Amino acid sequence: MAITLKPACAISACALLLCVTAAAQNHFTIDTQFTGENYVEKKLTYQITVKERRTTSQGDTSARLSYPPGDAPAQWAIPLAESIMARYPDYRTAYYKDYTYVHGYAFEAFDRLYDATGDGRFLDYIRDYIDHFVDRDGHYRGGALTNLDNFMTGSAFCTLYRRTGDEKYRTAATQILSAVEGYPSCDGQFWHGNKSPAMWIDGVFMMQMFLIRYAQHIGRSEYCYDIACRNVLAAAKHLQRPDGLLLHAWTTTPDKVAWADPDTGLSPESWSEGMGWYVLVTAELLAVLPRSHKDYGAIADIYRRMALGLKQTQDPRTGGWFMVVDKGDNPVNFIDPSGTAMFVYAIRRGVELGLLPRKQYLPVAQDGYRCLSPFIVVNDHGLLDVVGGCDGVPVKKDFLSYVTIPKMTNAKETVVGMLWAAVIMELSADGTAGTR
Repeated sequence: MAITLKPACAISACALLLCVTAAAQNHFTIDTQFTGENYVEKKLTYQITVKERRTTSQGDTSARLSYPPGDAPAQWAIPLAESIMARYPDYRTAYYKDYTYVHGYAFEAFDRLYDATGDGRFLDYIRDYIDHFVDRDGHYRGGALTNLDNFMTGSAFCTLYRRTGDEKYRTAATQILSAVEGYPSCDGQFWHGNKSPAMWIDGVFMMQMFLIRYAQHIGRSEYCYDIACRNVLAAAKHLQRPDGLLLHAWTTTPDKVAWADPDTGLSPESWSEGMGWYVLVTAELLAVLPRSHKDYGAIADIYRRMALGLKQTQDPRTGGWFMVVDKGDNPVNFIDPSGTAMFVYAIRRGVELGLLPRKQYLPVAQDGYRCLSPFIVVNDHGLLDVVGGCDGVPVKKDFLSYVTIPKMTNAKETVVGMLWAAVIMELSADGTAGTR
């Protein structure tokens, strides 16, 4: 993204309005109104150019559901899942390619819905998609295992083996596992792609969710858990700050990427969704990792420090979290529904698992969940739309590069993150679902 900054005045207070308008193809003007010194209204204008890229489809325009148009329904886990299924009858058509990490991310929530409701539609949706990427003999036909993103949807093969007992899913999942052995890493953390030593926090989720589900549902638990712990610990070693928050990425070749500090190799900001990926997978690992495992205590400490950092940076007015988590006082920052949804799930999961004190942290999750409702609207076709999210964000070089990313309706990660949050808050396993 090439950014030209044209400030009308200095930044000094909280934003009142942030709007993005298309001035021409791939060009955007961002106007921010805010209250400056002596309560004088001022305006800050940014002009940005966005490189055109493949993104999320809005799906089948003829799809219809019966939910009344307007605000989000009181309970929206099932309506949101139904909207995904109606919008994308063939889920291969949803995103920038037919096999992505977002499919696997969604199927984690769909399986939880199936577990909670017994409604076979949710399991069928997973199976109908995955069967395009495995033949009857169990040969894996999904994306090339040359980057961490393509490992993520491997978790769905493990889930289907658990649910159906069909050996083809176990065989395919084992083929995916075989690619882990030689995958490159630095200081214990896998490269995000196998051609460059850049370690993204996103990738910790992608690979480790597959390893967690393989260990749970198929086997080789010691091997899988050891690798998952190694990656979680390595990421925290390099990216977790004293305040508990984590930066987006690090590299051993800072001269090769625009975002890295030339001395430390670190990226500059704590991006909400990036930290969201990490806190999700850490909570899920602690849910299954034996307490006797040598790394359990260290990982639980990482998770609790993250939770405290999130508690301290939660916006007291909205209950949400900002796109750049620790810079909520900057007027061009904004509440990110994707990261907020991830944090809601991860904190609620920690309460459910007994990792976090209920009295201190359940209200944090509940306030965050209430913040999400305005980001959901029911459109004229009766489907739920998720607004205000950013689609497919890579590592950025500075604060402005994160907060000037255009938003879109039904941004893929945002929709699925909202589903994760809704499932745990509405259908909590411990019988104390959160309220809005």
